[in-house]
Amino acid sequence: MALKKTLVSWSSGKDSAYALHVLRQDPSFEVVGLFTTVNLVHERVAMHGVRRSLLLAQAESAGLPLWEVSIPSPCSNAEYESKMRQLVERALADQVQFVAFGDLFLEDIRRYREERLAGTGLTPVFPLWQRPTRALAQEMLSAGLAATLTSVDPKQIPAELCGRAWSDELLDKLPAAADPCGENGEFHTFVTRGPMLARPLDVVTGETVERDGFVFTDLCPA
Repeated sequence: MALKKTLVSWSSGKDSAYALHVLRQDPSFEVVGLFTTVNLVHERVAMHGVRRSLLLAQAESAGLPLWEVSIPSPCSNAEYESKMRQLVERALADQVQFVAFGDLFLEDIRRYREERLAGTGLTPVFPLWQRPTRALAQEMLSAGLAATLTSVDPKQIPAELCGRAWSDELLDKLPAAADPCGENGEFHTFVTRGPMLARPLDVVTGETVERDGFVFTDLCPA
């Protein structure tokens, strides 16, 4: 049986990284690349605020080519849709059949992705869908995944948690209403170690700033 050639949506955070790990355990899938939206002006991963140099180091450690989707800042919906169409065309030319996402339970996000890919020839897959997030968080940590909070929504969790390691200790410090995987936008992460990476990435925390209502901690190569 032919393998399912798959592209993984790669945010640089724990959920997309663990989705890659789960797919690699399934012998019916062949992951052929990672794709990430990168802000052209700041050369950082959109929303996570991670430096492009660290993103490239991650992809190298994962042993996969990185498909960068470069977008301007600000980026209109029309420009974004155009970039996504180009990605789809490239994927089809490379005979990719599936696109994997690390979404956990937000129905509107899943529906958006399904609608965007409908009729393109690419099928979305969601390896972590509706896994109970507290148990999933423990599974990730037990598997050796290490990540750092790079972005925090201070309206949902304490701002001082930005720049901290995503760990059992941090999970215990989250407000009761916060999702342990940050699925409601409480926080975003950058993965530095895990079963999906051939070797760990050595980073140090830099400046923490507040911008557009969110708190960001810069990560730098050590």
